[in-house]
Amino acid sequence: MADVLENKRAATRFRILAEIADRQPAVSQGEIAEAVGVTSQAVSEYIRALVEDGLVEKEGRSRYSVTKEGVDWLLQAAGDVRRYADHVTEDILGSVQEEAAIATADVAEGEAVTLSLRDGLLHATPGEEGPATGVATTDAEAGTDVGVTGFEGIIDFEPGEVTVFQVPPVRSGGACEVDADRLAAACEAADLVAATGVEAVVALRRADCEPATTFAAGAMAGEAAGRGLDSVVVATADIVGRVTDALRDGNVAYEVTELG
Repeated sequence: MADVLENKRAATRFRILAEIADRQPAVSQGEIAEAVGVTSQAVSEYIRALVEDGLVEKEGRSRYSVTKEGVDWLLQAAGDVRRYADHVTEDILGSVQEEAAIATADVAEGEAVTLSLRDGLLHATPGEEGPATGVATTDAEAGTDVGVTGFEGIIDFEPGEVTVFQVPPVRSGGACEVDADRLAAACEAADLVAATGVEAVVALRRADCEPATTFAAGAMAGEAAGRGLDSVVVATADIVGRVTDALRDGNVAYEVTELG
């Protein structure tokens, strides 16, 4: 279990530090007490301990800020909580939750099915013939949606690849500096094409390719990779970090290539 969830005091310490980070520098102990569900006196004691531990710095009356050490501690604790939540939802609840899949043939409620990923979507085939299986919770005709529960095994698939192409900003030539033929070939081989930045969108249009999205390109490519789809993300060099940050946060492997 995550350290901050081992006891009430650790969990309260985590929540109070997060509230300080959210409200700094003007911190109302009363508002924090209401948000966390403890008394103002308790908040005062927690804050005093956080200051003593070097996680919070007092700047004046009711003025506090989280130190670098405090930020690092919050990030570590939040990561622990996230991993524990993933464990609960994926490992513990995975066998009891219900998911929707596309039936590859007629399926009857209660029938065992084999699960697979096709074009990034979950498919269910009657019978137990693969490494990942489940049980249908509804009747379904071929090509329609079917409920599945009782998951066992691991779906066999290769994670998708993400290639990030950088386009020069407009002050450095922008989309005009891009090899449109090279970009078109890369996009044709990809399952998903996304863009972020005006120069990136224009570069794709010059390559006769319309992006599937111009928002949250990194997060979308990461989701696609997790479902076995290959993605091309075209990003203006000035903001390519938004894409790579999202991919790193999702533990998705990627390659960055310049187009200019």
